[in-house]
Amino acid sequence: MKTRTVSKMIRGKRVTDGAGVRLVRSLGTEGLEQLDPFLMLDEFRSDDPGDYIAGFPDHPHRGFETVTYMLAGLMEHADNHGNSGTLRGGGVQWMTAGRGIVHSEMPKQENSLIWGFQLWINLPAANKMMTPRYQNIEPEDVPLVKRGDGALVRVIAGVADGATGPVRGVITAPLYLDVTLPPRGVYEHELPQTHSAFTYLFQGDAEVGGIAVKQTALAAFGDDGDGVRITAGPEGARFLLLAAKKLNEPVARYGPFVMNTRDELQQAFEDYRTGNF
Repeated sequence: MKTRTVSKMIRGKRVTDGAGVRLVRSLGTEGLEQLDPFLMLDEFRSDDPGDYIAGFPDHPHRGFETVTYMLAGLMEHADNHGNSGTLRGGGVQWMTAGRGIVHSEMPKQENSLIWGFQLWINLPAANKMMTPRYQNIEPEDVPLVKRGDGALVRVIAGVADGATGPVRGVITAPLYLDVTLPPRGVYEHELPQTHSAFTYLFQGDAEVGGIAVKQTALAAFGDDGDGVRITAGPEGARFLLLAAKKLNEPVARYGPFVMNTRDELQQAFEDYRTGNF
């Protein structure tokens, strides 16, 4: 396996979104606006309800997918199609907004702490107006691989260490792993040349492609290899490893809508304004 090098490394930026939720945003900032097909990655983590309790009231989406992965706490969701539910710690919601959806995501306190991630993944032009859908994954349905070297791998999407993630049928054929390494532990994973990839470190420190990466930093991989290698520091490390097939299409993006042209963006706003979502 030829290991990919790191093409860009950035630290997460503290921002607020929704009704004032405090986040760390690593992808979707001026440091790295996108990594085809990935559009945004946020980490939300706080034991102060004032940082998050106002949540994300009703807001629209069109043309892409949102992925919410909870580590701790609860997130209640509801939409204009009558869907609703509660996402628990360890659970995943993979929402394909497609032609349009209006939904809310409201955190609930559970021992004060709320902790999780939201990822945005683009849809190809041919599928931007598809029927919206959800894949709601319960925590117990996410495989946990306990390797002999002490590493723990939660497989949300794709295949790793002999386990297949519960998220299926996604157009960009994603890999989504939550990996915990012991001190000085090493994790390697092969990736197809068609896929962009990055890792986001949220505990400890690590060496990625020969570069030191600290907590709340994102390392985007180049296309110069067929796999990745991540080595934990002396305190161990925990990180997300994500990869997905590139779309190689133009992106027209504004707020909650991601289309291919400005005309399509304008139509999205008009459809939302006139209640046609």
